[in-house]
Amino acid sequence: MWIQSCAGIGYLFGSISPVIKTSLNYNQRQIARLGVAKDLGDSVGFLAGSLCEVLPLWGALLVGALQNLVGYGWVWLIVTGRAPRLPLWAMCILIFVGNNGETYFNTAALVSCVQNFPKSRGPVVGILKGFAGLSGAILTQIYTMIHHPDHASLIFMIAVGPAIIVIALMYLIRPVGGHRQVRPSDDASFTFTYSVCLLLAAYLMGVMLVEDLVDLSHTIITIFTVILLFLLIIPIVVPITLSFFSVPRDSEEEVLLPIPEKQVPGKSEHDVNEVIFSELEDEKPREVDLLPALERRKRIAQLQVKLFHAAAEGAVRVKRRRGPRRGEDFTLMQALIKADFWLIFWSLLLGSGSGLTVIDNLGQMSQSLGYDNTHIFVSLISIWNFLGRIGGGYFSEIIVRDHAYPRPIAMTVAQFVMAVGHVFFAMGWPGAMYIGTLLIGLGYGAHWAIVPAAASELFGLKKFGAIYNFLTLASPAGSLVFSGLIASSIYDREAERQAHQPHLNSQNSGILFSVIFAQDDPLTCKGSICFFLTSIIMSGFCIVAAVLSLILVYRTKIVYANLYGKSRN
Repeated sequence: MWIQSCAGIGYLFGSISPVIKTSLNYNQRQIARLGVAKDLGDSVGFLAGSLCEVLPLWGALLVGALQNLVGYGWVWLIVTGRAPRLPLWAMCILIFVGNNGETYFNTAALVSCVQNFPKSRGPVVGILKGFAGLSGAILTQIYTMIHHPDHASLIFMIAVGPAIIVIALMYLIRPVGGHRQVRPSDDASFTFTYSVCLLLAAYLMGVMLVEDLVDLSHTIITIFTVILLFLLIIPIVVPITLSFFSVPRDSEEEVLLPIPEKQVPGKSEHDVNEVIFSELEDEKPREVDLLPALERRKRIAQLQVKLFHAAAEGAVRVKRRRGPRRGEDFTLMQALIKADFWLIFWSLLLGSGSGLTVIDNLGQMSQSLGYDNTHIFVSLISIWNFLGRIGGGYFSEIIVRDHAYPRPIAMTVAQFVMAVGHVFFAMGWPGAMYIGTLLIGLGYGAHWAIVPAAASELFGLKKFGAIYNFLTLASPAGSLVFSGLIASSIYDREAERQAHQPHLNSQNSGILFSVIFAQDDPLTCKGSICFFLTSIIMSGFCIVAAVLSLILVYRTKIVYANLYGKSRN
């Protein structure tokens, strides 16, 4: 959780992009290209996934920390004039390298925790990804406490802060074999952690609003930050309590534990007698899947016994399975030929890609609507992003545990919420920025709690790191289209139009702006018209993404009934 608290530095791009734009005299299209490079760095995790299978997790974390330090550290040197200015393509490489360090943090945390808590994937993924989403607000509050007049110092903090924290904690992140069953204390532990998460989000939101509305002294801001750090430390109470006050299992109880507790990591229970079970799937009548869980298990057990006897007597020739079935362990190449995998990928591309476009352009969006302090919206969307991840993991777990219904239905709801949020940004009504950041933050954050858990359920845990990192490519791919091509082109075109009419008073959705440009300043667009068409297009794509998610729900109903029908009964 602590590493994830600084693993979402990409969400601060909306705060540092105005500094980069002013210092290097970039236009919006060049800033958009830097944003795409940032998104690619945040999502191209093939190397991180591969290194996590070869190196110990602390080694992968160290590589990520060094990348973060070198990439953003060099950007800071250039922006402050301490290093010579580089061409745009070189700046894109530096942003890519710096942000790519996040993939090592995310992969190491998710792989270790999903293996340690296989029975609670939704809550675990939601909490971890939630803290990554909240990291933007946490780092912004720490930066506010530092109170440095040079805004470029935020880039320095992004470069140095996460590297120090990760190096300090990297030896603690590892898979442990002792917690592979559901313990009686798990519900209380997750409830406590969720409570701390909600308290942390509420506290941060309150602090950000107070700081935006009231001119506070530096002492008060320091006190607020100290309380924030205390809330971040509180969850350590859970492992300390379990370590010193929980009753250990005795040897007799350990013997009676189900097989998954003692199985070799990376080896699925489906590998046992896989030939017989493959034949069992072929011989099983279709109506068996529709029976209640208890009756279904009885019928399958009877058919399994018959197949064992028939195979031993040579009465049937058992066929070798051609590949894993949904819910078993897939390799990346096996997953790539499955329609379910590509439904998740394209739904994620359209949904999270549009949300990432808002995050990357939040500084320019708020400035176009007349807001001077862009940091407040970056912090707010970070908080809503956090709550979306926490809520997405929690409510999707209720859906699968209590109703045995496919987890992707929660993603459908999130995408419809995002579609409404884009409409608010398009209209530019008074207060629309606050409502838009709320809806986009919640919907975008929910994607990153739901997708990893669903991918691990449909494609297994054996190659989860590689499969997860491939799916994360969908987000920058969407951002490349939405931000790098659509949003930036429309923004620059409107800015050029306004620049040729310096005294034009434009009224958009009830907001009056007087636009006057200096000849040597970067082109700036004012009014809701700057992102109107972009937001409408992204709203439409979110609806398409929701339709794709519904198709996935229909295709995986039986899979989730088999996976979670047993727990319901």
